[in-house]
Amino acid sequence: MFEIIAFYLFSILTIVMFCITVFTNNSLYALSSLAAGMIFISAFFFLLDADFLGAVQIVVYTGAVMALYAFGMMFFDSLSTVKEKIKNPKLVFLLSGIAALIIVVIFISPIIGSNIVAQYPVHPEWGNSQDVGIVLFTKYLIPFEVAAVMLLVAMIGGIILAGKRMDVSYSELSEEEIDALEEASEKDEK
Repeated sequence: MFEIIAFYLFSILTIVMFCITVFTNNSLYALSSLAAGMIFISAFFFLLDADFLGAVQIVVYTGAVMALYAFGMMFFDSLSTVKEKIKNPKLVFLLSGIAALIIVVIFISPIIGSNIVAQYPVHPEWGNSQDVGIVLFTKYLIPFEVAAVMLLVAMIGGIILAGKRMDVSYSELSEEEIDALEEASEKDEK
């Protein structure tokens, strides 16, 4: 019964997050909901007792979305004000808290009344996760390092492109000049 309720809950949450990703006009909201959707997808792995795959889903895919989020922050003006159209922020906060509480209860409820038993034997000296680490940093060390260098080059390229896109360096301006630029951009938007 727990698995069915959790499956339907995470299915609905995943679909809602990806619908927000597709239909929102704000790119930062889209990236945030994409990351949340990836985390909810990892919940399916945890429901199937594939804990390692669930953790990899969170670390790898959500980490990749967060890197994309960093690029989005670089390319979009972070000084522009975001005007929220939330009519009742207390209700939104309350509903978000209730949703988080329900998710926590769903994750904790099977642990409370059961004995946790590993499906695969743990290596006596270090454990299964360390087995994966040993293989990753011995047999696959070169591809791992190449991927790290590629990410570093992409991040440096993003910083350079974001710097060329800005016609004014905000770090060299005083607060009055920044306010004047913000007012001018608001007038241009209207």
